[in-house]
Amino acid sequence: MDTIDSSPLSDTLLSEFAALLPAGRALTEASDIAPFVQEERDKFKGRTRLVLRPSTVEEVSAILRLASQTRTPVVPQGGNTGLVGGQVPRSDAEIVLSLSRMDRIREIDPLGRTMTVDAGVVLKRAQEAADDAGFLFPLSLGSEGSCQIGGNLASNAGGTAVLAYGNTRDLCLGVEAVLPSGEIFHGLRRLKKDNRGYDLRHLLIGSEGTLGIITGAVLKLFPKPAGREVAYVGLASPQQALNLLARAESLAGGRLTAFELMPRIGLEFTVRHTQGARDPMAEPHAWYVLIEISSPQSGEDARAVLESILEVAFEAGEIEDAAIAQSLAEAASFWRMREEMSWAQKPEGGSIKHDVSVPVALVPEFLDRANALVLEAIPGARIVSFGHLGDGNIHYNISQPVGADKEAFLARWTEINTLVHGVVAELGGSFSAEHGIGQLKREELARTKDAVELGLMRGIKGLFDPFGIMNPGKLL
Repeated sequence: MDTIDSSPLSDTLLSEFAALLPAGRALTEASDIAPFVQEERDKFKGRTRLVLRPSTVEEVSAILRLASQTRTPVVPQGGNTGLVGGQVPRSDAEIVLSLSRMDRIREIDPLGRTMTVDAGVVLKRAQEAADDAGFLFPLSLGSEGSCQIGGNLASNAGGTAVLAYGNTRDLCLGVEAVLPSGEIFHGLRRLKKDNRGYDLRHLLIGSEGTLGIITGAVLKLFPKPAGREVAYVGLASPQQALNLLARAESLAGGRLTAFELMPRIGLEFTVRHTQGARDPMAEPHAWYVLIEISSPQSGEDARAVLESILEVAFEAGEIEDAAIAQSLAEAASFWRMREEMSWAQKPEGGSIKHDVSVPVALVPEFLDRANALVLEAIPGARIVSFGHLGDGNIHYNISQPVGADKEAFLARWTEINTLVHGVVAELGGSFSAEHGIGQLKREELARTKDAVELGLMRGIKGLFDPFGIMNPGKLL
């Protein structure tokens, strides 16, 4: 792979790139650039002299053609909601290519149940467009009001609906992308079966902008549920939650659309720091589960299935209490308790984060082993482990001890990651379940990935991007 020039973008080259777009769509002023170099956790400090905002695939093609010719590194960016620094430019040698102006809903095919969109379409808008057409696009994330479809695909985003519908990869039939050379990959296929050789779509999905820039996608749509019911359940342990999951899957089958695990401390943080939040249960419980049942038949059917699950679980001694939402507003408030749990840790001080997955059956063992190691290393640490029990993805976050020095606590990030990820590895899991690799986990990927697999990944990168201009320093 050729070496790219790491010197700051020259005024001449800056002008050449800016000239590829209509006036006003190349940002060079520091105040205009600022939102594109800051990220949510403030963990990565971005730098660039130029942000380009194309509105067509042809404009993206022209930008990458010039970038390839001049060996200029390009950082693709969607809604800038990533949590591992994959969207953050690292130096003034790099330019940011924002997809935010590519926001068309190109087509909805009601018979084929597909929706073709630009990569810059905000996830919430895609959900609403599907709903207006009488369908469901099930991808659901806490950042859905600002994250974009292209970024969802580039990171293979997960979310709360993976249990029933799969990751973003599973919700996409085809992609359009611009390769580093400027060539356009025309892969917007609506086929459910296509065995004509390698599926390049799956290389681009999850590649975090290191192989090319996704500019459009064909998304799968699903029938809207006729009824949906939500319950908050109090129970004693993750093992009991796992038993409840098995029972719910047995009784509900495909109607079980969410199964989220939360600890008491996470609920306390959320109630303490989220306006209007309240504990749905009359008495405190060590753990909670949020269950959602979606029925293609009716609300009555969804309610009957949910009540049956809870009744049998009570009789088996698996749960201690449960509250079924009595209205859409109450269902939304139940979900809000889960969705605000990550944000609610911020006011509690420093937090060391982990986004891990292990085989579903091993989640209780992971929690027991990781908790013991963390508390031995940092007595008084407050462990907030919550997430998607149905697919084995736990957001294992550790808030600093009360009164601890925040900077000293955060300085132990790598040490604690090593402990937690060691348990994950021993259990056959992954240290990156749904947030990607980006900058944050790049070195760990290099240390832990099988040598043959890592070699194949580097070979693919070299084939797609021989000059190394696509999102350098990320993933590999």
